[in-house]
Amino acid sequence: MKIFRIRYKGAEYWSVEDGDGKLVLAEGSPFSRLNKTGGALKKEDVKILPPSNPSKIVAVGLNYRDHAKELGMGIPPEPLIFLKPPTAVIGHDDNIVYPAVSGRVDYEAELGIIIRKEIYAADESAAKDAILGFCCANDITARDLQKKDGQWTRAKSFNTFCPFGPCCSTDIEPDSLSVKLRKNGETLQNSNTSNFIFKTGYIVSFISKIMTLYPGDLILTGTPAGIGPVEKKDTLEVDIEDIGVLRNKVI
Repeated sequence: MKIFRIRYKGAEYWSVEDGDGKLVLAEGSPFSRLNKTGGALKKEDVKILPPSNPSKIVAVGLNYRDHAKELGMGIPPEPLIFLKPPTAVIGHDDNIVYPAVSGRVDYEAELGIIIRKEIYAADESAAKDAILGFCCANDITARDLQKKDGQWTRAKSFNTFCPFGPCCSTDIEPDSLSVKLRKNGETLQNSNTSNFIFKTGYIVSFISKIMTLYPGDLILTGTPAGIGPVEKKDTLEVDIEDIGVLRNKVI
């Protein structure tokens, strides 16, 4: 099932994609119970919003074997995590703003995990049960500032630096999905989550043993090989199997 959060005629709704690609309005919440109410809408007639309002965004660095090889780095013994602020969130077709203080901004296509219920210190089984579903994400990074600062907070935290969506896709196998990044139509990242160093259940469990995770929280699972810079007016598309395409323009 693909769950969308949308704005239609000035109001926000939850909706579910039907077999024709239209959005059927729903009541309730995907974090408790979601019931279809009818009224199918075309996607071009609505504004697609980020599929959750995360209290925090926890990201994993260096989680693809091909990316580690690309950087000439060894396999980490445990997940390397960092935070992005909720103010970085934007949705499908929203603009990424290139900050004036940076001379190089990079794309990083990633699989996102959306949390369904509150968990703390969960084992892998409980962690998997706490996952609502999965989305496309782009961990936009001011690469020059990351290198200059020696830590990642400033480089990862600018407003608009966390596009995710377009939907939350449930009931899929997250550890065997094609992940692609296209810039202006050209494929620059092309990998599969089967190249994960740490699988999704382990990642959620690991993070939950550090901090409480709440419904709607977003976890970014790392980016594959092929990272690179963006320029103003570029169009970026993160395309993940069984989820869809997240599209954003750089301004």
